[in-house]
Amino acid sequence: MERWDAYYRDFKKAADVTLIRGEKIPEGLFHLVCEIIVKHADGSYLVMQRDKRKHLGGKWEATAGGSALQGEDPVACARRELREETGIVSENLIEIGRVLHYGHQSIYMEYLCITDADKDSIVLQEGETSAYKWIMADELRSMSGDELATRRILTFIEELN
Repeated sequence: MERWDAYYRDFKKAADVTLIRGEKIPEGLFHLVCEIIVKHADGSYLVMQRDKRKHLGGKWEATAGGSALQGEDPVACARRELREETGIVSENLIEIGRVLHYGHQSIYMEYLCITDADKDSIVLQEGETSAYKWIMADELRSMSGDELATRRILTFIEELN
């Protein structure tokens, strides 16, 4: 059972409230999700294909990421998710934005990781992703809604170039 901290929309933690993955989040509360855009030193971006068994399976994601566990601060969550989903270990994560999504009852914290890691060293997380590729921003921007799991991240890509 995965436990999460609960937050108010102003990013203050709700004391004595524990959320459980899969259970309804009470009205007015949110859970924290950290997403990491991975940009290579050569200017290309890492995109990963969602496992076909997952929601939006087969679509490409321009981030690694996931929900913060109970007691986990955002940076620790971002580092963990980056390592689990890509194999990249980085202490250099830069917060580039926050998105409050009422429909998902989530606060998305967006981070940028600039890396010079060997492009062939990406380690995909079993059950999460099935493929990866490095693409330039123009190619990422030209991907359709049928190809991308979410286009929300493109706003950040625009600002990074």
